[in-house]
Amino acid sequence: MVNHTATSVVTIERFIVEQERMMPLATGELSGILYDLALAAKMISNKVRSAGLADVLGATDHTNVQGEVQQKLDVLANEILIKALDHGGRLCAMGSEEEPELIPIPEMFKQGRYAVLFDPLDGSSNIDVNVPVGTIFSIVKKVSKGPRGELADLLQPGVAQVAAGYVIYGSSTMMVYTTGQGVHGFTLDPMLGEFLLSHQSMCIPQTGRYLSVNDSYEQLWSDNVKSLMRRYRGLDGKRDPMSVRYVGSLVADFHRNLFGGGIFAYPSNRKSPQGKLRLLYEASPLAFIVEQAGGAASDGTRRILDIEPHELHQRTPLFIGSKLDVDTAIEFLRT
Repeated sequence: MVNHTATSVVTIERFIVEQERMMPLATGELSGILYDLALAAKMISNKVRSAGLADVLGATDHTNVQGEVQQKLDVLANEILIKALDHGGRLCAMGSEEEPELIPIPEMFKQGRYAVLFDPLDGSSNIDVNVPVGTIFSIVKKVSKGPRGELADLLQPGVAQVAAGYVIYGSSTMMVYTTGQGVHGFTLDPMLGEFLLSHQSMCIPQTGRYLSVNDSYEQLWSDNVKSLMRRYRGLDGKRDPMSVRYVGSLVADFHRNLFGGGIFAYPSNRKSPQGKLRLLYEASPLAFIVEQAGGAASDGTRRILDIEPHELHQRTPLFIGSKLDVDTAIEFLRT
C-alpha cells in the first residue's frame, strides 16, 4: 500500500493506478470499470444537486421489479450507469435493482470478463426532502463459458466479489470502494471535478455508538429480535446504551456507522420473513466493504458473504457494522 502524506493531492485515477501496479497480473480492466463508475457518480451527483431546479423530483407512473413506485431520479441514475458501463468492452452483463432481468451488453460492443450489479439510487424516496442518497455497486468476474454474459455470472456469493463500493450524495459527494486491499474514500472536489483521496485505509471501531433500526416494525419482530434491541439500548443492564440514529437511507446510515461505529439492523419480521434488503445490490457489496474495514455482516445466522443467491432480487435480513455489535446479534438470533 502506498502511503500518501496529508499534503498529497491524489486523484482516484492515480490511486487506482498505484494499486494496480502492486498486482503483477492486473490487466487494467477492473481499473477501467472503476473509472467508469466514478464518471457515472459525477454525473448522478450533478443531477441530484440540481434536482430541485429541474424536473427530476417526484415519482414516475411506473413501478420497479420490487413493486415500488420509481422516482424520476431512480430512472435517470439507472440510465446513466448503464450508458457509462455498457460500451467499454470490460463487461459481459449488468444487473440493476431497477431492472427485472439481466441487462445484456449490446452486441455492437465487445464482451468483457466482468459483471457489475448496482442499486442506482438507494434511498431515493428521501430525495424530495434533501436526505442523503447513494449508489451501491458490486463487481464480479465472469464464470460462464459462453461468449456472452449469463445469469450465473450475476448469481454469485459475496465472497466472489473482486470490488465493491458506494457513492453518497450528501453535503459532499464521496465514493468509497474496496478491491480487497482495504477500504478507501474519495471526496468529489466540485471545482476540479475530480474525486480526491480523503480517507485511506478506513477502519470501523470494533463496537460502536450508533444503532440504526426502524422501530416502527417492533410489533412484528420475534421475541429474540426484541431482546436484542433491548440489549443494544442498554435496557437489560448488560451494556451502555447505543444512540438510535436512523435516516432511512441505507447508504447514509452505513456511511455514518463506518466512521463512528455501530450497527445497521433490518431484521426479518412477520410480514417480511425473508427480510427486505436486496442481497446482491445492497447487502453483499456493503458486507465486502465492512469486512475489509474490520467489521462484520450477517443475516442473523449466516455471514452475508457466504450466502448463495438463487435469484437476482433475493432479499435478506441484515445486521451490518462493528464486529462485536454484529456478534451480539448472532448470539441472540442463533438461540
